[in-house]
Amino acid sequence: MNSDWNNELTISVLSRLMTTETLLIKKKQTEKSRLHEVDFNNLGFGRIMSDHMFIADYRDGQWQNLRIVPYGDLSLSPATAALHYGQAIFEGMKAYKNNEGDTLLFRATDNWKRLNKSAERLCMPAVPEEVFMNGLTELVRLDSAWVPSQDGSALYIRPFMFSTDPYVGVKPSDTYTFIIFTGPVGAYFAKPPRVKIETQFIRSAEGGVGGAKCAGNYAGSLYPAKLAQEEGYDQLIWTDAHEHAYIEESGAMNVMFVLDDGTLLTPAVSDTTLDGITRKTILAIARHWGIPVEERRISVQEIISALKEGRLESAFGAGTAAVVSHISTIGYERLDYTLPDVKEDSFAKKVKEYLIEIYTGKTEDLFGWTLKV
Repeated sequence: MNSDWNNELTISVLSRLMTTETLLIKKKQTEKSRLHEVDFNNLGFGRIMSDHMFIADYRDGQWQNLRIVPYGDLSLSPATAALHYGQAIFEGMKAYKNNEGDTLLFRATDNWKRLNKSAERLCMPAVPEEVFMNGLTELVRLDSAWVPSQDGSALYIRPFMFSTDPYVGVKPSDTYTFIIFTGPVGAYFAKPPRVKIETQFIRSAEGGVGGAKCAGNYAGSLYPAKLAQEEGYDQLIWTDAHEHAYIEESGAMNVMFVLDDGTLLTPAVSDTTLDGITRKTILAIARHWGIPVEERRISVQEIISALKEGRLESAFGAGTAAVVSHISTIGYERLDYTLPDVKEDSFAKKVKEYLIEIYTGKTEDLFGWTLKV
């Protein structure tokens, strides 16, 4: 074995066939940590990366060469397929510290399942659970000192996969690379976002890739989002591709509404929307608390009428990055509608606090969502 590799790690895993297999992850630690350079009281979001990353290569029909290495640049051919034809998918996750200093992951296997759902839609190979989970847990364990403990902060985790054939031609790649890297983050939104209901551009259409977490979905959203930002908004609320009459999701999060009778409304998941993990977590909590929940088509006019008539108690975004973000303003057809201030007993406030308590181990996880690393 190359002497550059040290701390070789052999992990015994139990396969789905209940037979013991050996998963070999080579590990090379950084010679100089960058941890001392980080101001954990001023993290921002998405600019700081931890010391290491996990990498696996798909070659000859199987995942191989599993390794943890210092975080750094990649060497790619200019003809790399992902750069030309967009076979690229990703996930977003977080890890938190509990009061005892342990690191907790939240619903990690749900991210693995959704990654593979995206992979299937984009003609990419599935990542085995043992590769995803063992690569993830060993990486987070190695960089556990990077998990912040400040209120409102977390270790953001980015698993992603892209095609790597050095070939210029429209076909599924034969080779792929799967990577996980991490970085400490603060709040995604500095203040409650102002959102605009989009009635010209679309995020996805039926039969497309709206239900996959693929890079192209986000690239296509940048221009309409830029136009909205120039008008003073932070995010868009996307509508259906046919009539622009029904609400689908927001730019970086699913969207939810609470009526004055306590009913929680959210658009039903379809092949044009992302099946958000935070979204379904909040719905499970709401049902556990006895809150009436409606997952269905929600028309723009229904929400605008509720705003005009004072029947909309609150609206908020739900996502891994955003967690629960109260929406302050909804813009529609050149009019702005201001939402009420968040009340202490509002569902949005209570569910956010409860989620954070689960994330950080401050309350019992009745649902079995957290995993101690």
